Amino acid sequence: MKILHTSDWHVGKVLKGQSRIGEHRDALAQLVEVAKAESPDLVIVAGDLYDTAAPTPEATRLVTRALSALRNTGAQVVAIGGNHDNGPALDALRPWAEAAGIALRGSVRDNPAEHIIDGTTAGGEAWRLVALPFLSQRYAVRAVEMYELTAAEAVQTYADHVGRVLARLTEGFDSPDRVHLVTGHMTVVGARTGGGEREAHTVLNYAVPASVFPGGAHYVALGHLHRAQQVLGPCHVRYSGSPLPIDFGEEENRPSVSIVEVTTRTAARVREVPITAAAPLRTVRGTLAELARIDDSTAWLRVLVREAPRAGLREEVQELLPRALEIRIDPELLPNSGATRAAQRAGRSPRELFGDYLTSRGQADDGVRELFDELYEEASKP
Repeated sequence: MKILHTSDWHVGKVLKGQSRIGEHRDALAQLVEVAKAESPDLVIVAGDLYDTAAPTPEATRLVTRALSALRNTGAQVVAIGGNHDNGPALDALRPWAEAAGIALRGSVRDNPAEHIIDGTTAGGEAWRLVALPFLSQRYAVRAVEMYELTAAEAVQTYADHVGRVLARLTEGFDSPDRVHLVTGHMTVVGARTGGGEREAHTVLNYAVPASVFPGGAHYVALGHLHRAQQVLGPCHVRYSGSPLPIDFGEEENRPSVSIVEVTTRTAARVREVPITAAAPLRTVRGTLAELARIDDSTAWLRVLVREAPRAGLREEVQELLPRALEIRIDPELLPNSGATRAAQRAGRSPRELFGDYLTSRGQADDGVRELFDELYEEASKP
């Protein structure tokens, strides 16, 4: 059977005040074109369909239309909730999804069978997919209790809980006549982060070893880390990565989807298909003269300016590079903050304190001090 594995769409993402909705529309349209060209039997969307738990109507329309378009290619479609998604809200869409022929699992339910999806390809090959949405620490404990496994001990780790849940859900993975699949949204120990994941959910307290996945699984389709990669484990464990760079920490990522071919008797073979529709993200640095020579009208830019801070510098850079979303002084030029003495607050005026701050940052422009005086005077008026 052939699988298209994608994840971490993050529709609704705003980067430094810049909406990415147009880029998401183009990237997902390209993803649908890949599905049409590849004709997969199954499309797996492994979480973080949205960037926020309260998506806008526009973001919701884009996601539902993309899922419908993927289903209209003839593939079975399964999507799960990630840590950025609102699981119960996704579950509220299940009547629509089921009517459209889409399996949508937003959060863990009290019936294990809810997370086991069986299907058959057009060629008659049987498959079973265990679909596990993102589990927080609190709900991992609750899931263990719901499935009537060994009582959770206070000292047990998040990885213990996730491992117990997966062991329960994959109990039927010993059939030799079926392709066995798992999809989840989690951090696996040994994987490389992609720069855009929330730290709270990628630290080791939320990481699981690859050993939580059964050796009988033919392919594990993961979401959460935005860098496409395979992780060493007892079976083929893989992150598809995001179809577009989410923030400037992901400049080196290559947005793609994974095309997987696997049978009951052969190991999974994976190809990465690039998704190029979204604008790349790029960090540039230099003096104004050096920045003026940069010709990049397609990328969103983070600019590190190698000039002394002064009033109006941001505007000068913005005029040179209209696609600059973040502009700041190159950290290499800033003095070591640990070597400066903190200003004493008692008995000192706001102007003096602000002057000390400017000095500590290497700022010597009198225009900035005068602007502060004007703003302070205005704010202090009764």
